[in-house]
Parts: sequence; C-alpha cells; structure tokens
Amino acid sequence: MPRRRRLRRVVAPPGFKGFKPYGVFKSSEDKVELLYEEYEAIKLSDYDGLNHENAASLMGVSRPTFARIYESARKKIAQALVENKEIMSVYGNALLDKHWFLCKDCHARFTIPQSLTQQICALCSSKNIEPLKEIV
Repeated sequence: MPRRRRLRRVVAPPGFKGFKPYGVFKSSEDKVELLYEEYEAIKLSDYDGLNHENAASLMGVSRPTFARIYESARKKIAQALVENKEIMSVYGNALLDKHWFLCKDCHARFTIPQSLTQQICALCSSKNIEPLKEIV
C-alpha cells in the first residue's frame, strides 16, 4: 500500500477556472487538469522567481517533491499548448493557507476578512457559499 500523500500548501487558488485556445473551433472533450499545487509551483518558480529550495519550503514539501510537481505542471501546460487542449484548474491535493470559500451560484473563489461578520459572495452577494476544504 502506498504512503498517504501530504497536503501541499497553496497560498491562493488560481484566479481562473480554465483556459481555452483562441481560434480553435472544435469542441474538444480532452482537457488538461492543472492541480492547484502545480499552479502554485509554476507561480512560485517562474512568476515569483524563487529557486526550488525556497519554493518547496513555502509549499511544505521536500525539494525533490517540488521538482516533481513543477515538472508535471510544465508537461501539462506544454501538452495543452501543442495539442490545442483546454486547461482546467482542479483542487488536487492542496491545503489553502487561509479560509477560502466557493460561491455555488457564480463559482467564484474568495476569502472573507475577519472584520466582516456576514458571509456572502464577494462577486454576486449570494449567501449560497461553502468553504473550500482540504481533500484528505
């Protein structure tokens, strides 16, 4: 039996649900699923410019584990670009740093500051929200 995976720390979920290639008119059911931890690895390494050691410590994983997550993300993005596939962001094996919520009406992901007492969606003001929980 394989060892149980530890949750990877993610500062914030991606700000997108997915990307579609522009100018491709076929409706492809093939999608590439980019996990939250893979998005975080790309963001920390390529966007923020951190080396793998520092990025791994921020995510709460070892450097070799970070390298595997990062390599998986790069392969998925390359596959989506070369094969004209849609990229979808999915939860995966992540632990969000703060208390994040998902609106069931508009599907927005957001946090609620502690100064606010009312829990409503930041975009559509719906009360139909649920906390994004870590998957165990």
